[in-house]
Amino acid sequence: MEVITAKNLVKEYNGMRAVNGISFSVRRQECFGILGPNGAGKTSTVKMLFGFSPITAGELHVLGLDVTSHAREIKARLGIVSQENNLDLDLKVLQNLIVYASFFNIPEREARKRALELLDFFGLSDKHDAKVDHLSGGMKRRLTIARALINDPEIVILDEPTTGLDPQARHIVWQRIRQLRNRGTIILTTHYLEEAAQLCDRLIIMDHGDILDEGAPGYLVEKHIGAEVLEVGGATSAADDLLEQFHNKIRGHLMEENNLMLYPVSGRELLSRLQELPHQFDHYLLRPATLEDVFLKLTGRGLTE
Repeated sequence: MEVITAKNLVKEYNGMRAVNGISFSVRRQECFGILGPNGAGKTSTVKMLFGFSPITAGELHVLGLDVTSHAREIKARLGIVSQENNLDLDLKVLQNLIVYASFFNIPEREARKRALELLDFFGLSDKHDAKVDHLSGGMKRRLTIARALINDPEIVILDEPTTGLDPQARHIVWQRIRQLRNRGTIILTTHYLEEAAQLCDRLIIMDHGDILDEGAPGYLVEKHIGAEVLEVGGATSAADDLLEQFHNKIRGHLMEENNLMLYPVSGRELLSRLQELPHQFDHYLLRPATLEDVFLKLTGRGLTE
């Protein structure tokens, strides 16, 4: 069952298009990713989902309701985690959750019960009486996500949830996000390839306000690249000859600066054949294909550029 449907969705700011007529749908109880670099239109898209930013054109339905006429009702059924940790520094950890619950008219006794359960879930039980500014960055992020769950939302929107975290803190947040799948639908925006591959059931790849492709992470890698990538360093002058000689051994290729990226049918076989050539290249690297390779092929540049 689809809980979000967007058709020809457009967002403009002062005549400049941030979202360029995109269409997608999100199914119940899946983790749906929006992957792309800064400026791709990810945040503009999710802001329209929860009514923070009005749509310019197109159609957008969330939980069966039109966002243009039911924004308040929709927002009450969502949990929203923005890019910033906009916690109340004047309140202690537990108080942040209880006060936020009051915005949804949750009785204080029930709010306290939910808050303690969420602090336990996010490994923050021993911090309930701590000041927010005494928490680490990872703890603040977990508290922000916990606060977004206080109203038991049907859809949780996580906008770049691990930006700025160290690797250990990021993995802790990932563990909790995986466990949230059983509680409802998750919308995740990210520019981290590993994050998208680890967490998302399906995703769309965005760039300059457009959707370049969509599908499960593994499907997209197989569709555009295959299982492996063979990087040949220092291959600029010999690239045309290599492509002609081994055209039946590769599924595709890309030239990135002085590296020739080959998408082989059989990586080990092609590597062996290349190493037999008299031409000496700077290096060879045979590695598994990733979403980074997909983005590079679709746009001609890396995701972090």
